[in-house]
Amino acid sequence: MKITALKTFLVAPRWLFLKIETDEGICGWGEPVIEGRALTVRQAVAELEDYLVGKDPLRIEDHWQAMYRGAFYRGGPILMSAIAGVDQALWDIKGKAAGLPVHQLLGGPCRDRIRIYSWIGGDRPSDAAKAARETVDRGFSALKMNGTAEMQIVDSHAKIDAAVETIAAVRAEVGPHIGIAVDFHGRVHRPMAKALIRELEQFRLMFIEEPLLSEHIDALGEVVRGATTPIALGERLYSRWDFRKVFESRVVDIIQPDLSHAGGISECRKIAAMAEAYDVAFAPHCPLGPIALAACLQVDAVSHNAFIQEQSLGIHYNGKGSDLFDYLKDPNVFNYADGSVTIPSGPGLGIEINEDAVMEAAKTGHNWRNPLWRHEDGTVAEW
Repeated sequence: MKITALKTFLVAPRWLFLKIETDEGICGWGEPVIEGRALTVRQAVAELEDYLVGKDPLRIEDHWQAMYRGAFYRGGPILMSAIAGVDQALWDIKGKAAGLPVHQLLGGPCRDRIRIYSWIGGDRPSDAAKAARETVDRGFSALKMNGTAEMQIVDSHAKIDAAVETIAAVRAEVGPHIGIAVDFHGRVHRPMAKALIRELEQFRLMFIEEPLLSEHIDALGEVVRGATTPIALGERLYSRWDFRKVFESRVVDIIQPDLSHAGGISECRKIAAMAEAYDVAFAPHCPLGPIALAACLQVDAVSHNAFIQEQSLGIHYNGKGSDLFDYLKDPNVFNYADGSVTIPSGPGLGIEINEDAVMEAAKTGHNWRNPLWRHEDGTVAEW
């Protein structure tokens, strides 16, 4: 079997799909994307085509090493996202060729289902208590929300009070045992993060995400000192080498590599195994499409330290006709029930893409960009 073509499809709301074709008619799908830089990743994928066409798609580890080590400049969001989508698609081909789900090729599952959480409140937290109630009523037992809007490096405690008020309302609405994760989204700088983390301790959060930007990991120990809330990060890290310093810090409790950003199934499987050796939990980042989610679930299935999975159904970025299930032939493959999802058991990634829907959406494509926020003084704010 030989690879014959790589085809990419820019589809709403902000996704990039990749189809790898072979001379035996077996095709694999991947999702290589950085939100807001889909066109750049698309070009990076195209630059891999010269190497991949004509190769045996089943030699996944060798291809991963060639794509990564064969380039003098390596790593980072664009290059690793391109590799990620290719890797996902190659695993999809390998599973389909063998008639097995990817998780069986990785040693077999250690779980049949995994807990999931749903986003509420949008980019700037609003109507969060109402959204939390609706989410729980739909069967979710865990939810995540942004903690704040813009926040200056040293800001008013009024903003901390507002965040506390919002999260208090959510906790009061859903009761003491629904999981609540609060994402600082890198918006909260070190001086304010210390105060906000302390104030949120009372709500018994499931975790706090990205309390600081990943480039300030060395300051995390100071910021979270004395806190009992689990600390999560990792969506802006792209390889096992990036995560090594996180593990060595002994501060982070949950890692969140994104299987569409951090080298795909092959790399994130290794990152999860590294985390297990440090007694760190694994919860892949995935506010993306169905291919990315399917890839995450294959790795969740074989990772003992996986405990919860992000998914994007109904997230504020998605729209009618471009939500999580809209590009699938059978949406029921993601069997959501009792706050969890069944691990897909079909060949490859376990999903069938509705190519007609993808082709139609690709006619329009998208040009999604994240918002550019500014503080009241005009300086650029972290989104």
